[in-house]
Amino acid sequence: MTGMNVLNKTNKTNKPNESTGQNEPNEPNDQNEPNEPNEPNELSEKNRVDRMNRMKEFDERGGGGERAARADGDLAELDVVVVGGGAAGLSAALTLARARRTVLVIDSGEPRNAPASGVHGLLGREGVPPAELVRTGREEVGRYGGLIVPDTVTGTRRDGDRIVVETAGGRSHRARHLLVASGLVDELPAVPGLRERWGRDVLHCPYCHGWEVRDEPVGVLASGPRAVHQALLLRQWTPDVTLFLHTADDPDEEQWEQLAARGVAVVDGEVTGLVIEDDRLCGVRLASGRRVPLKALALTPRFLARGEVLSGLGVTAVEHPMGVGRYVEADARGATGVRGVWVAGNVADLMASVAVAAASGTQAAMAINAELMAADTAAAVSARRSAARAPRVFAPAAESAVGERVLGERRHGFESLLGGDRGGAG
Repeated sequence: MTGMNVLNKTNKTNKPNESTGQNEPNEPNDQNEPNEPNEPNELSEKNRVDRMNRMKEFDERGGGGERAARADGDLAELDVVVVGGGAAGLSAALTLARARRTVLVIDSGEPRNAPASGVHGLLGREGVPPAELVRTGREEVGRYGGLIVPDTVTGTRRDGDRIVVETAGGRSHRARHLLVASGLVDELPAVPGLRERWGRDVLHCPYCHGWEVRDEPVGVLASGPRAVHQALLLRQWTPDVTLFLHTADDPDEEQWEQLAARGVAVVDGEVTGLVIEDDRLCGVRLASGRRVPLKALALTPRFLARGEVLSGLGVTAVEHPMGVGRYVEADARGATGVRGVWVAGNVADLMASVAVAAASGTQAAMAINAELMAADTAAAVSARRSAARAPRVFAPAAESAVGERVLGERRHGFESLLGGDRGGAG
């Protein structure tokens, strides 16, 4: 489930969403290679020199970031351009950079979970503020030579077997593969105040926010097909759950029985506003004028993948089978139906958590690198075969070297034999 985080008596927290990933068979879960520095902010001299060399090579090829646009207008060619600098995008970039691929991340700086106070369920980083997680991720990507630029992608197009990514900053980046990890937009019900409280005390994911509102009175606004499921799920964290039917259809007979069995109160009538005191949610107001006290309000927004940048490549978002929004279809690795075009995180998995999103970015990156490796190998084999078929031009020095390798120590006896023959003939 996804992205904002919630208020709480002591903690506020939150988290973005993204998609899932698994390591390839026989690959270790720990991506750190042996002999890497233990301190995350320390680089060995070898790593420093390696990064400097890669940056120099990158500049010579057209550069990235502020150096991406060359005076002659040529496009820099990269292995991969990543659109989106959240958990999925940065995880992918880190994996690719460590694989010694040239990778550029373009980030518009509009994180979905910005209002949240913390990210939850991320092992080793529980409760970390979203901005800190991004800052640390950027540093890690940069440590291995990956580049990150603040810009907005305005379009993509195919140019032969390459993909061109154009930005609002007037730059064009040419890449062998494109990974879009731009997340999604939460479309909220038209109730005044929801947007302002979203990610604070108006929440979505119980796994992200449930602990912070444990044992408190929590409401569920019926705004989609999963409202009853959400109300039943929240009962795990608090016994005081109220389902507001709002403008949704009534539950079916089986759902009524489930709600009653779990002690979930059901309130009919449209919710017209929130009750806020001292910058905290205190309840909701119904069209009838009734006020129902609450400490948090949960809802399921309509999730809309930010996939517009892919339209130039023939990839568009489609309606999700569960009716919860629109997403970009891809296989388990993140590959779309278009060659060289990949997706990761919430753009493909509408209900992915930060941890799942990060995993999906890593999975996509490994799959991309495998395809790049296969292409590099095929090109090398082709070049080798072409060289073998090329006509040879006679060169005395080269022929002499070949003769030396063939005859070796036998050469002297061979020459003696020739010499003897010559002598006898004389």
